[in-house]
Amino acid sequence: MSLFWIYDFPTWLFGTIVVGAFVAFALIGQIVLRRFLPRWYGGKEYNDVVGEFLSASGVFFGITLGLLSVGAWENFEAVDGAVTQEATEIGVMYRIVDNYPDPHRKVLTDSLRAYTRHEIDVAWPKQQKGIIPGPGGNVILDQFHRYLTHIEPVTEAQKALHAEALHQFSQMMGARRTRLASVSTRLPPIVWFVVFGGSVLNLSLMWLFVVEHKRLHDVLTIMLAALLGLLVFLLAIMDFPFRGDYSVGPDSFELIYNQLMVK
Repeated sequence: MSLFWIYDFPTWLFGTIVVGAFVAFALIGQIVLRRFLPRWYGGKEYNDVVGEFLSASGVFFGITLGLLSVGAWENFEAVDGAVTQEATEIGVMYRIVDNYPDPHRKVLTDSLRAYTRHEIDVAWPKQQKGIIPGPGGNVILDQFHRYLTHIEPVTEAQKALHAEALHQFSQMMGARRTRLASVSTRLPPIVWFVVFGGSVLNLSLMWLFVVEHKRLHDVLTIMLAALLGLLVFLLAIMDFPFRGDYSVGPDSFELIYNQLMVK
């Protein structure tokens, strides 16, 4: 069953659910197992062995989670940079076609204005649900490209402008393809298997301590579970760059539209 619906929650609620699930799992397992440990393993003489093993496994798993979080953050930043680059390419394209004589200038600028508004109002809500936008944006760009290629420049200045416009259109399309490819970007399922499996194993080690002060044991387990939950939440929130409250938004497109295209 897909858990993507959880990205529809506010970020604070998403984080609370993840951390709460880790804490609940750790405490329930600890309470259930605590009554059996003395008869299985005896007294507290085994705590040193468990503690050393927990320290070693915590270091290895912490490094793994840290590296995964850095990778997810770099991917998030790369997608954000690609969106900014695409918005920049659209702005440059608009500046170029704004120098064409009428009626070409009006047709081309109106087309770019409609495309930018479509991506903000129609495409982005779909991307935030993990859906690659439909053909609406492509239809507008196809019409734009067909009109552009049928323009026959007369003067040398117009020929140079036209060549630059065709080149810039290719740049803009490349940036668009990069953004659309990023909509479905995610960590492989095997990575999540390792993350959850490692978290369960580390929390399970806390259950193996035989202690007299049960409240202190519970507090330490809660702290470890909350820490692991926060790291997993950080990884999850950045796994899908366009999903959830904390996501790559259309701010760059809005900026270009408001600065260049609003008449």
